[in-house]
Amino acid sequence: MLNLTKLAVGVRDIDHLRTLQAERAERLPPLRHRTRSFPRRHREVLDGGSMYWVINGSMLVRQRIVDLIEDRRDDGSTCAGIVLDPVLVPLEGRPTKPFQGWRYLSASDAPRDLTAHAARGVDRLPPVLRQQLRELCLI
Repeated sequence: MLNLTKLAVGVRDIDHLRTLQAERAERLPPLRHRTRSFPRRHREVLDGGSMYWVINGSMLVRQRIVDLIEDRRDDGSTCAGIVLDPVLVPLEGRPTKPFQGWRYLSASDAPRDLTAHAARGVDRLPPVLRQQLRELCLI
């Protein structure tokens, strides 16, 4: 199994990503992220891999990759479509430096999922404090 990481450019937080993806999935199903290059190691990615999203400098959430397809952008140019499960799984945050495109992420290097118990406690915090703690990768 192999994962992908991607910067969620312009996304404020996990809820914002959820909203943007819901709108995109409704407008043009299935939910997918379009990217210029097709992963050469696609078999490993499709063997249980996830997309790990970096939001505001921290790897905060992942979603399972359902399929990798040949796709076309609105202008007709070819691209790769990374078909995603709509379920967003919060992670134990990890600071991540900016990069272009997507990167491979081995399962052993991936941050752990935030447990349901911990997530419920975090959800009770005021949004401003929650964001500050995420920026510091404390949650």
